[in-house]
Amino acid sequence: MSDAAPLTTEARAEALTCRKGDFGLRPGAPYLNCAYMGPLPAASEAAGVAALKRKRHPSDITAPDAFWESDGIRERFARLVGIGDAGRVAIQPGVSYGVATAARNVSVDAGQNLVLTAEQFPGNVYAWRRLAEERGAALRAVGPDGSGGSRGALWNERLLEAIDAETAVVAVPHVHWTDGTRFDLIEIGRRCREVGAALVVDATQSVGALTFDVAKVQPDALVVAAYKWMLGPYSLALSYFGPRFDDGVPLEETWIAREDSHDFQRLVEYRDEYAPGAVRFDMAERSNFFLLPIAEKSLDLLLAWRPERIQAYCRSLTAGLVAEASELGFGVEDERWRAHHLFGLRMPAALDLTDLRDRLAARDISVSLRGSALRVSPNVYNDEADIEALTGVLRESVGRA
Repeated sequence: MSDAAPLTTEARAEALTCRKGDFGLRPGAPYLNCAYMGPLPAASEAAGVAALKRKRHPSDITAPDAFWESDGIRERFARLVGIGDAGRVAIQPGVSYGVATAARNVSVDAGQNLVLTAEQFPGNVYAWRRLAEERGAALRAVGPDGSGGSRGALWNERLLEAIDAETAVVAVPHVHWTDGTRFDLIEIGRRCREVGAALVVDATQSVGALTFDVAKVQPDALVVAAYKWMLGPYSLALSYFGPRFDDGVPLEETWIAREDSHDFQRLVEYRDEYAPGAVRFDMAERSNFFLLPIAEKSLDLLLAWRPERIQAYCRSLTAGLVAEASELGFGVEDERWRAHHLFGLRMPAALDLTDLRDRLAARDISVSLRGSALRVSPNVYNDEADIEALTGVLRESVGRA
């Protein structure tokens, strides 16, 4: 897969070991559902408690410097995804906000088209549906239609075929949220640049556990919610906006995104000029004194663990599960076209889903059923016992069928 950096010799030599001790998950309750919501590491939880206590005495939140502590999260996120200029990172409340920001600032004319993946998570859909309707553009939702070969390969092929000279926007995920199908963003990005289309990527289901390199993919916008694989809080997203958006208009006209807003004594000397880069797209009250310390601590852990090592850990951990699931009759995507931290096991036709749900619940195993797939999404806190517990349920369910 061309957008995944190969595991280096150094990374192999420093293979990641299980980090269960860094989390407070319930013993004996395998949590294989990070694609739903990532648990907070203990260090991040402690940072959040300390952040809450800080507001006991507001004089400890000193102006103006405390209001710019948020720049630390831009720098960490920039390092995580290979952004050379942290000023291109915006602090936003969610994916739909970042996507709406992009939709407000792209040029779409009547007769053009917008390309999306079928059954994409709605955060990267609704803004494009509205924009297409308002501008008289066509919306193309591309699925893995056809037969023969790998489902993931077909899906990527169909996406590239759908992008043509009339395409204005391509809005896709890095990893599909239902089954972990991976999209070749380097190739998709190359095609977008050929036709002049804007590439808007929702990488919520990958960044933190799978390598993403902005310099290689060259998206125009990248939006990532913090509460899944970045192991952070809810109501926070970090977004990259490239040069296409340098003169963009934000959804909110915040005071803190203006030039010279550090000078609190002169805030009523109103400035029309925005701060440079993506700061103009920040949400109101972006200096969130409660959520940002949690996110910063989690980002520090991810930068230490490194996404390529997390991916390698998940691959090693789940290799036996994938092999046995295939023998039991579950459909599993070809390794080239799926992630190791999030993948779908497609059900054998005779399997009783109600029975499977009951067996999973009885053993307190947390996974998700998404469409026709059992979505498995492990992380560094999972161990062999967690995987064996799930494998045992699959054996029992197939035997019952």
